[in-house]
Amino acid sequence: MPTERDPRSQRALRLASGTALCLAASYGLSLPIPFLAPLLALFMLASMNRPLSLKAGLGLALMVMLTTGSGLLLIPLLQYVPLSGVLLVGLCLFYCFRYGLHGGNPLVATFLVIGLTLISATGTSAFSLALLVIEGLGKAVLLAVLTVALSHWLFPEPANAPAGPRQPALAPAEASWIALRAALVVLPAFLLALIDPASYMPVIMKAVSLGQQVCSTKARDAGRELLGSTLLGGLLAILFWGALSILPHLWLFFMWMLLFCLLLARKLYALSPTRQSPGFWLNSMVTLIILLGQSVQDSVAGKDVYSAFAVRMGLFIAVTLYACGAVYLIDTRRHRRQRRVST
Repeated sequence: MPTERDPRSQRALRLASGTALCLAASYGLSLPIPFLAPLLALFMLASMNRPLSLKAGLGLALMVMLTTGSGLLLIPLLQYVPLSGVLLVGLCLFYCFRYGLHGGNPLVATFLVIGLTLISATGTSAFSLALLVIEGLGKAVLLAVLTVALSHWLFPEPANAPAGPRQPALAPAEASWIALRAALVVLPAFLLALIDPASYMPVIMKAVSLGQQVCSTKARDAGRELLGSTLLGGLLAILFWGALSILPHLWLFFMWMLLFCLLLARKLYALSPTRQSPGFWLNSMVTLIILLGQSVQDSVAGKDVYSAFAVRMGLFIAVTLYACGAVYLIDTRRHRRQRRVST
């Protein structure tokens, strides 16, 4: 049982309140891609137990500019030499994931993957759409940073709390194999987005989350971790939508998100211990936010929310099943190669 000085309760409250506040502010301000800001805030709160310093904030802004610039540079290549462009994107994804696995900042790696895939994919359809994504990404990062700072002020980390365990840097060969399977998970979603960027943008965000999750998932656990978290996120999105439909209002949107995130954050920080890994609960929250946010956008646009949700959930399950297969095949090939070398 957690003690009074156990920082996990503060971290759970901080993550839930920060994500819910960012969601309410993003939809209240009508940001271009409203579900992006709470996703970024969730990633930041889950990966950092300390607020960003001024230097770190400036570094994050510089990194976002670098990310958007790299995505824009790839647009002409994807338009005129598509095969070479796709191969280059795949290579960049590999190095982004390898950077995070080889001792780099996983948050920076996540931002790089998001910017690289979203901007280059939308730019092939229309340059104005790429500029809209850049605007949405910039505003989302700014709002997420402000929300994270406010959350740390509301629920500060105890002074004597130990720093969160840092993921050890993997050996170069192992990091390369894991980065390869993560890149292969994200690449098919990127190819789908090249067909219709506006429709498949949520699929890219789901694939990025899966790519991060497979970096710490073993082949024997892939089905339970990846598919189980996706199905749980979809079920929670259905329950959330049903509750929100009773009385649609921004403040109730905030309150319901706070409640759902609190329930999942307790599992994430083992305040309510389970057999699932933290990545399972984090991916469930990511799936919930993406599905719910896109359903709200469909409702505003006058689309059939339920049919759109069914199609999107089907795509999420298909991408997840592909991710499970990629993890299994890459790990099997790696183990065979290791046995061949050892003999």
